[in-house]
Amino acid sequence: MCLYKSRTQRQAALETFDRVLEGRFSGRVMCKGLSAIPSSCLEKAKGMRVKLSHLAEKQEWVYKHRANEEKLPQDLESLLKSKRLSAVGVQAFRWFLRSEFSEENLEFWLACEEYKNSSGSKLAGKAQSIYNQFISPEAPREVNLDSETREGLTGQMQEPTADTFDEAQHRIFSLMAKDSFPRFQRSLRVL
Repeated sequence: MCLYKSRTQRQAALETFDRVLEGRFSGRVMCKGLSAIPSSCLEKAKGMRVKLSHLAEKQEWVYKHRANEEKLPQDLESLLKSKRLSAVGVQAFRWFLRSEFSEENLEFWLACEEYKNSSGSKLAGKAQSIYNQFISPEAPREVNLDSETREGLTGQMQEPTADTFDEAQHRIFSLMAKDSFPRFQRSLRVL
């Protein structure tokens, strides 16, 4: 993969990719048979475009921060707790997770941190929101939890406390720390 040194170059490449997907290039039909390609193949190509876009964003971040000689923390906990790098480091990790279609893990962890710092009167509403968004079997951004943890959370939703999501948050943190974060670090070394 080549490094685009400017946002303009990256954007031009993505626009060209979009035109190829749409079957157009320089105002002429690129391939008369494009309409015969199954829609599932076109959808996969569009998904690849999204993934390439996320990787290009992460690549831009790496390029900028290598130039500034900033170093990422060596473990996930340090990254999430770091004051100096929290915004840029967490954003780069978010981009990486998005490219792997697992961004919901970080979003859940961050939502749990915010939940712990909520006032008592807002706990029930925020707990229900987190449950509906990440835990429920019909959740749009369901995280990967074992059935025992999920069932325990379901039982606690009647009277949530500040530590309601602690076990689930710990399990998701462990998953990211052992699986996603090492791959994220390796991807930075490759670029």
